Amino acid sequence: MMKLMVGLGNPGSTYAMNRHNVGFMAIDRIHDRWHGGPWRRKFQSDVSEANIHGTRVMFLKPLTYMNESGRALAEAASFYKVDPADIVVIHDEIDLPPAKFRMKIGGGTGGHNGLKSIIAHMKDGFRRLRVGVGHPGRKELVPSYVLHDFAKADQSWLEPLLDAFAEEAPLLATGQDATFASRVHMRLSNTAPVKKAEREPDCAPKAERAHALLAKSGADARPAASPFSALAHLLRK
Repeated sequence: MMKLMVGLGNPGSTYAMNRHNVGFMAIDRIHDRWHGGPWRRKFQSDVSEANIHGTRVMFLKPLTYMNESGRALAEAASFYKVDPADIVVIHDEIDLPPAKFRMKIGGGTGGHNGLKSIIAHMKDGFRRLRVGVGHPGRKELVPSYVLHDFAKADQSWLEPLLDAFAEEAPLLATGQDATFASRVHMRLSNTAPVKKAEREPDCAPKAERAHALLAKSGADARPAASPFSALAHLLRK
């Protein structure tokens, strides 16, 4: 049985690195990791297929622009007779902070035009991988914000997140959404940079205890004077 993995975005190099195109980015990363076949034009989309651990998956990137994504997806779903439960749509989510993600089945659109179009052209119940890109702060700034490229600083979380999605794609393909989310979180926590305090434990308490023990025993904790120090003092005169 065919499964559909759909990334939402806008076609063309102008939009390639926009926040709104993170769905395309995720699909490309999963496609490459699982050696998907050549991309071809079908269903008003770029499509490709892969076998992910025995599951037949079609990757789909609608070329209709975001606001008409539903026309492309509905055409593919109808042709293959794919149930909504076997469709996962990957899209940007302004209501989640950057680097966060959530799995969701059905529900509202949150103002996302791609989701609005899909629901308008086919019944709801499809699965959603919501990728947080953050919110600009004011509603009127949202269109400009999502249609701008990710900042350079975002690459530090975006790249590991896309890689984790790709590695755990077999769980996504088979509908194990909760396990998928858990495994992605685990991968990200294992690759998080180690804090300085964790890398370099403070040795000061050990030194203080050593000096205290020396003082208690009556020994002088100060380092012995070097014979060269006296010579240096004479040379400075």
